[in-house]
Amino acid sequence: MAAELWTVHLGLVEYREAYALQERVRAARQADAVPDVLLLLEHPPVYTRGRRSQPGELAMGEDWYRLQGIDIVDVDRGGKVTYHGPGQLVGYPIVRIADVVAYVRTIERAIVAALADVGVPGARVRPEYGRDFTGVWLGDRKIASIGVHVSRDVTTHGFAVNVDNDLQPFEWVVACGLPDVRMTSITARTRRGGHLACFRRAIAFRFAEAFERRQRLMSAARLERALAGAPAPA
Repeated sequence: MAAELWTVHLGLVEYREAYALQERVRAARQADAVPDVLLLLEHPPVYTRGRRSQPGELAMGEDWYRLQGIDIVDVDRGGKVTYHGPGQLVGYPIVRIADVVAYVRTIERAIVAALADVGVPGARVRPEYGRDFTGVWLGDRKIASIGVHVSRDVTTHGFAVNVDNDLQPFEWVVACGLPDVRMTSITARTRRGGHLACFRRAIAFRFAEAFERRQRLMSAARLERALAGAPAPA
């Protein structure tokens, strides 16, 4: 029988709170106190800067962005600056892996399949263009971003798919470190909203399928109970 994947729907969660939860889940996974876990959630408006971010990606200055109601957080994932906001589905897989490149490619394939499931075919990846083009694209526009961190063979961070979210904040930064990149979303492609719940189900199924896991839906409360006796993050 396939190993379990606990899938937890968290709703809207402040970025730092979600990051702290990831660290707790990772410590538990490293200790084999829980199986692989997929956290699915949204964030209030926030820019996150990865380890490869450079000066100038937030060209308006941090104070200007905060006046627009957008938080700024430096993180330990790979990649550069990106935006998260309500209506965008964020997935944080805390899973044990052996090969980070294969892991990222498998996530990309799962997102492509889930997009097709909700009526957005034709998505593709661009590995031939290098790591700056990691993610999923529709034509020349990017619909999903991926950035991960691995510690003792267990991942944190993950993927973000533009579903029903406002795309304007991407225009105010050098998104993903690509000056000419333009983002798109499921809503922009289909010209109608209300896709988030459907896409959340689709990506949960496709992620479990791609990694050959047996999905088990878990409540946030049950996850907390499982973490209560697990080791604290190092």
